Amino acid sequence: MKAIAYQTALPISEPLSLQDVDLPAPQPGPRDLLVDVRAIAVNPVDFKVRAGTNAEAGGWKVLGWDAVGTVRAVGNEVSLFKVGDRVWYAGAINRAGANAEQHLVDERIAALAPQSLSDAEAAAMPLTTITAWEMLFDRLGVAQGEASKGQAILIIGAAGGVGSVLTQLARKLTSLTVIGTASRPETVQWVKDLGAHHVLDHSKPLAEEVKSAGLAAPDYVVGLTNTEQHFAQIVELIAPQGKFGLIDDPAKGSIDIGALKRKALSLHWEMMFTRSLFQTPDMIEQHKLLSQVAGLIDAGQLKTTLGEHLGAINAANLKRAHALLESGRARGKIVLEGF
Repeated sequence: MKAIAYQTALPISEPLSLQDVDLPAPQPGPRDLLVDVRAIAVNPVDFKVRAGTNAEAGGWKVLGWDAVGTVRAVGNEVSLFKVGDRVWYAGAINRAGANAEQHLVDERIAALAPQSLSDAEAAAMPLTTITAWEMLFDRLGVAQGEASKGQAILIIGAAGGVGSVLTQLARKLTSLTVIGTASRPETVQWVKDLGAHHVLDHSKPLAEEVKSAGLAAPDYVVGLTNTEQHFAQIVELIAPQGKFGLIDDPAKGSIDIGALKRKALSLHWEMMFTRSLFQTPDMIEQHKLLSQVAGLIDAGQLKTTLGEHLGAINAANLKRAHALLESGRARGKIVLEGF
């Protein structure tokens, strides 16, 4: 089968950083779906792994943790899907990725794809949707419906992949006042279109931005990018007894969690791969939430976060995607489609 892979961790500008290769087709385990991949999306985890992790000696490392495709075969214990089903999922970080014509995924972390979206539109969403959902409802413990009325959430980096979904979920499924951040005119408009009540400029001191906008201290703050740069401002602006969630990777020693004590703040990490990595008893929750989100999309409540379609799935286009993500100027999700 065709795949895009590498052997040595290299900068994306290097010719061998990503290569078109032919690899043996995988065989499904007991709870696996073997999927014919139709479309994929690219996430920061892709370039972080590529830049820092070599393939096993003599082997190839295939990246890619967002996919839409058709089930070709199923393992002997699969009960949720059948051959021919169109599925979407984000996969597992400890298995081969979806930048290949065929891919294996555990049925417990996949769901039927939204019928109203194209393959490319659907591929933009699984990883960021799981991350945003788990952050909002599982980590921060925000209640759906009216229970959160009178409270607010600040989403730092709301125009990115996770922020684009988190903004919609918070606006559509909770009563929170949704405050997003963006720093360019086009990304400010993007966040407004996704439903944010207010959009602040994260290139300026955020505590002052909140104050100047006449907003009360937010009860929840989510840092999606450059947390180490914003941390002092977050501690200053968040409400006492507030909850702070993050997904990025601040440099060791760059944030002082002791600063959270005075306000009795709590810190919450989100990593959407945790359930599949540790085979947790509640692993099937990702199947359930993707199924629920597919229903919300088909009902017109949520929309795709596809930002840019870069063409066919090949090494040249994936290099373009990695470079764009690493530049920090992507809006929404970058998608590739078809071999």
